[in-house]
Amino acid sequence: MVNFHSVKVVDEFQISPPPSSVPTTSLPLTFFDIPWFLCRPMQRLFFFEFPHPTSFLVDNVLPNLKHSLSLTLQHFFPFAANITYPSPPQKPCILFQYGDSIPFIVAESTADFNLVISNHPMDVRELHPYVPKLPPQHLLAVQVTLFPNSGIGIGFEFCHVVADGMAFNHFVKSWASVYRSGGDLTCLDNSLPSHAREAIRDPQELEPIFLRELQNWTSSWDYDMGFSMDQQLADKVKATFVSLKCLEAKAGQIRISKFVVICAFVWVNVIKSREDEATNYKVHYLGFVADCRGRLKPKLPITYFGNCLSVCYASAKRSELIQENGITIAAKAIAKQVKELENGVLERAEKWMSDWKEISEQGTLITISGSPKLRVCDIDFGWGRPKKSKVVQIDVLGAVSISKLRDGGGGVEVGLALPRSQMDVFNALFQQHLERRM
Repeated sequence: MVNFHSVKVVDEFQISPPPSSVPTTSLPLTFFDIPWFLCRPMQRLFFFEFPHPTSFLVDNVLPNLKHSLSLTLQHFFPFAANITYPSPPQKPCILFQYGDSIPFIVAESTADFNLVISNHPMDVRELHPYVPKLPPQHLLAVQVTLFPNSGIGIGFEFCHVVADGMAFNHFVKSWASVYRSGGDLTCLDNSLPSHAREAIRDPQELEPIFLRELQNWTSSWDYDMGFSMDQQLADKVKATFVSLKCLEAKAGQIRISKFVVICAFVWVNVIKSREDEATNYKVHYLGFVADCRGRLKPKLPITYFGNCLSVCYASAKRSELIQENGITIAAKAIAKQVKELENGVLERAEKWMSDWKEISEQGTLITISGSPKLRVCDIDFGWGRPKKSKVVQIDVLGAVSISKLRDGGGGVEVGLALPRSQMDVFNALFQQHLERRM
C-alpha cells in the first residue's frame, strides 16, 4: 500500500509563454463553455517508465520540460490566463495578460512505481499526492513526480471551463512533441490550436439562458451537497478493468458501437453492485458527452481549443437494468441518445444545465469521463508511451473513466472509484462475464 506522505516537493516554478510571444488577449466564453462552471477541476495522471535517478531528471530533463512547456503555452495561452467575472450585462471571458503563468511543481516519491500504476483496487487517496492543487484564479497546474530509477508521473489539474478533453489532450500531445523536437515549434505547424470563438453560432440564444442559470445557482446551490471531501472518499477504492474487447458490439438486432456496449456493461454492473433495491422503480441515468466539432454548421476544425460538447442522458429503471437482458436494455437506451445527435447536437440544449442539476440531485446518475477516441495512450515525450493513465476526479464525481487500451487490440480500460464492498461485487460480476466469454 502506498504511503500518502511518500511524495516530497523538490521545487516549484511559474511557467509563462516566452516574453512578448502572446499579446494581451481576451477570448469570450461560448455557450459550450458556461455549463462547465459547475464542474469540479479535471485531474489526469500519466505515468511513464523512466529508469533514472533524481539527479538525471533535475540536470537533463527538467530544464527541457520547462522550456518546451513555455514554448507550447504561446499557442495554448488560455491555460495560463484567467477568467474574468465582470458585473452584468458584461460577460465572463478568458483574459491573458503579460506575466500570466501556470504553477509547475517538481516532486519525488518513494512509493513503488509498479504498485502505483497497477490495475488492482487501491485507496483512492493514494493517487492524490501526484495531482497538483489548482490555486485560485489559475486554470491549469502541472506536477512532475519522479520515482527514482523506476518511472515518472506527470499530473494535471485544470478548469473545465477553459478546455474539454479533446482540447486538453491536444495541448499535452503538443507539449510532448515540442519536448521531443528539442524546442523546434515547426513540429506544430500542422496542428496549431484554433481560438476562433466567432465560428460558434448561437441561433437558439443559449448563452443568456446559461448565464442567467449560472448566476442563480452560484448564489443558491450548495455545490458539495453537504458532504466534506473526507466523507466522499471514505472507504473508496479505485481499480482499472481491461480487455473489455470481448463484449459483443450489438444489442438485439441493432448494431451499435463498442463504446455504447462498454458503457452499457459498466452502467448495469455498477447498478447491480449497489445495495439499493429500494430504487428499483426509480429512473437511473447515464450521462455522457459527444464532441460537436464535426457536427456543427459550419464545422469547427478538430484543433478548436475550448469546449465543444453536447450533453446526453440515457435513462432506464433499475428494475429493467438488473434483468438478465439488462445490458441490451441499457445499450438500446444509450444508442437512442447517440442516434438523436443526428437530428442536431443542440436539440434540447437549453435544458443542459437544468437537466444536469435535476438529475444529479436525484442520486441516480453515473457519468462517463473520457473516450477511446482521445487516444491518451499515444502521448510520448520520448520515454515511450505511458505505462498507465488515470483520471482522478472520478473519485469524487462518481464517474467512470474510459480510454483506449495501451497495447491496442481493440480493447479499452475502464477506471472506477467505488466503496470497497461495492467494488468487490463489481469485480465478481466482471470476472463472471469474462468466464462466460472464454
